[in-house]
Amino acid sequence: MNYKNKKSYLLVLVVMLQFILGNVYAQVSSAKTEMQWLGQAGFKIKSPGGKVFIIDPWINGGPKAPQVYKNDLSALGKIDFLLVSHGHVDHLGDAPAIAKLNEAMLYGPADMVTPLITLGLIPANLGYRFNKSGYITPSSGIKITAVKAEHSSLIVWNNPATGKNESHPAGEAVGYIIQLENGLKIWHMGDTGLFGDMAFISEYYKPDLVMIPIGGNFTMGPEDAAYAIKNWIKPKAVIPMHYNSNPMTKGTLAEFQEAMKGSGIKVIPMTEGQSIEY
Repeated sequence: MNYKNKKSYLLVLVVMLQFILGNVYAQVSSAKTEMQWLGQAGFKIKSPGGKVFIIDPWINGGPKAPQVYKNDLSALGKIDFLLVSHGHVDHLGDAPAIAKLNEAMLYGPADMVTPLITLGLIPANLGYRFNKSGYITPSSGIKITAVKAEHSSLIVWNNPATGKNESHPAGEAVGYIIQLENGLKIWHMGDTGLFGDMAFISEYYKPDLVMIPIGGNFTMGPEDAAYAIKNWIKPKAVIPMHYNSNPMTKGTLAEFQEAMKGSGIKVIPMTEGQSIEY
């Protein structure tokens, strides 16, 4: 092949590659994000690019988790990675078991992941430590940043040698800004009370969709959550979570919807086990 023909051949290859990449980008950009509420603060999310990840899966112990997954975590399907916001049982839940089942990385606050490894709950190669303002790129086109949550964190572990429960400090709780392949930004707030930097986080990261706890007692109740959404965060849409699973968290969806009236922000109510596209 002479120089002129080689140059023409390369030009054709470049044009074809641009065409293929353009089609792939268009497909991802127009694809929807699939979300299933697992109860409490747990979600199974399928990104526009097809990656499946789980946040805060409290399934076998969760009273409102979908029955199909109880005692059969494999029914969740292939999980690419996991996010855990803090060490409390209703958030850490089945994350270690799901990580081991799928050989999937468990990402979380540094001082929570460390005791998970040292206590033998997950192998070292399946735990990734990061912290507030740090970010990870678990897959091409996905960026997840840890942000502040006003909450505590503790791991309760049953010591097999003694048969007794032990309490282990687990660092500080976090929330996550999850940016997906098509640019959609989700703020999963984890467990949190009100704090003024919610306004800064929203201004800086500009989340489109917020998953916010409304149950009260351990987190914001409906009125506090609505205040934060209407006055500080102002997203396009909000999914209330962390209610209806614990008698101590008495906040209700109806109370949150009432407090959100007149805001113009879309409230997306979900029932445990329900899946939606966004």
